[in-house]
Amino acid sequence: MTLTMATQRPIDTERDRRWQAVLQRDASADGSFVYAVLTTGVYCRPSCPSRRAKPENVSFHDSPQDAEAAGYRPCKRCAPNAPSADTPIAALVERACRIIEQADEPLGLLELAERVGLSPSYLHHRFKAVTGLTPKAYARAHQARRVREALNTPDGDVTRAIHGAGFRSSGRFYENADAMLGMTPTAYKGGGRDTTIRFAVGECSLGSVLVACSTRGVCAILLGDAPAPLVRDLQDRFPRAELTAGGDDFKDWIARVVGLIDDPALGTELPLDIRGTAFQQRVWQALREIPAGSTASYTKIAERIGSPAAVRAVARACAANPLAVAIPCHRVVRRDGDLSGYRWGIERKRTLLDREVDHPRDHDGEDVSK
Repeated sequence: MTLTMATQRPIDTERDRRWQAVLQRDASADGSFVYAVLTTGVYCRPSCPSRRAKPENVSFHDSPQDAEAAGYRPCKRCAPNAPSADTPIAALVERACRIIEQADEPLGLLELAERVGLSPSYLHHRFKAVTGLTPKAYARAHQARRVREALNTPDGDVTRAIHGAGFRSSGRFYENADAMLGMTPTAYKGGGRDTTIRFAVGECSLGSVLVACSTRGVCAILLGDAPAPLVRDLQDRFPRAELTAGGDDFKDWIARVVGLIDDPALGTELPLDIRGTAFQQRVWQALREIPAGSTASYTKIAERIGSPAAVRAVARACAANPLAVAIPCHRVVRRDGDLSGYRWGIERKRTLLDREVDHPRDHDGEDVSK
């Protein structure tokens, strides 16, 4: 094992501050740095109750990973590579998200868990509880976002986009391209060229409703006052796709969506083709977990996905939701309970919420208001 020798140097204010924290066993400094002891080959938290080492044998490191890279092993007594008891799990999940996003290639669960300081099983469980996605699914969604961003540039080269997103081979990417983009990367770059989307416009109690489906499922549910603006909205989303009118078999799709609008508490088993960035998917998954008849604030959703400072980004993700009612962004309100905005009109939002209160259901979908 190679150890790093603490070197003699002039008075260092930061080093002195850290050393004082070690002498005082200051628990408030835990997580901000660790210290290592040359003679034992071990690194510890500042609050570790172990016997004090001589200052000339001590070196300081910004993180457990830095100490281990220098050849030290974690102290078994204070477990400096494990999260502190008072460390919010959301903060650790947020850190895992940043590690995933900054990695050049996808990380395995074991490596990710080691870097965060949690066991693989516990990280997997808590990561999904906070973000609504497993670490692997989050990584895939992030890769998909990187591919989309690269393809959306004027000179977006498909091969460059694939490798830039961390795929080791083009073959591995094309195995997942349909799930990531809903179409081939060439078709995506071409605005949906060679992609067929069937749609129909009907009338419901909230006005006009457009339902569009790809081969994977319902990709848009749009509400409005008239059919024409809804069709233009769909065209803007897929400017080069082949948009075709749904036939008689499409009437069932419209009927099921209209039923969901009339009774949003009923829930839906519609197959959905959900396309969005990694962040949007985290938000939309959190929205789908809000029980019918309940609401949640933008702040609460931001906390639930492990990004408490991203309240405005959550609001933007709600506004970008292309699947009205199926992804219930109408259940998100301001912290003071005000209904705030709604992409399809505040009165529609109020009506949907009122209908859910009038027809509450238990988790099995059974009407419990009677």
